[in-house]
Amino acid sequence: MKKINKAGIGRIGVLLCTTVAGALTGCVAPRADVAYVETPVYVENGPVVEPEYVYYPAYEVYYSRHTRQYSYQQGHSWVSRPEPPRVSANVMLASPSVRLDFHDAPASHHAAVARQYPKHWAPHAGQHNREEGHDQTRR
Repeated sequence: MKKINKAGIGRIGVLLCTTVAGALTGCVAPRADVAYVETPVYVENGPVVEPEYVYYPAYEVYYSRHTRQYSYQQGHSWVSRPEPPRVSANVMLASPSVRLDFHDAPASHHAAVARQYPKHWAPHAGQHNREEGHDQTRR
């Protein structure tokens, strides 16, 4: 009968148990070729496109032509949706609007924008009703 080296079996057993335990618990080294990114910025044909907003003071609603989303306050939170709140898009398009020159979230600027363009704001005589409307066609 051959003698079995108990120390060799012990090392193999420990190595095997460690490998199985690592595989079962998901403890593996991260891959170098994997990158973790946050929510992507809206991209169109390569370059980053920042949203531009049209503001409708009567409804306190912002519209981004790039994302085709309406942003507005709902309770204490800001939401972005494909449809405006409480009114049809056609009715909103007929109301006075102003194009804004910021490119980040409307929530960051709303207090100042609402002071400058109150709910009953209208352009002065001789000015256009709104800078630019938006296309209602769906993709």
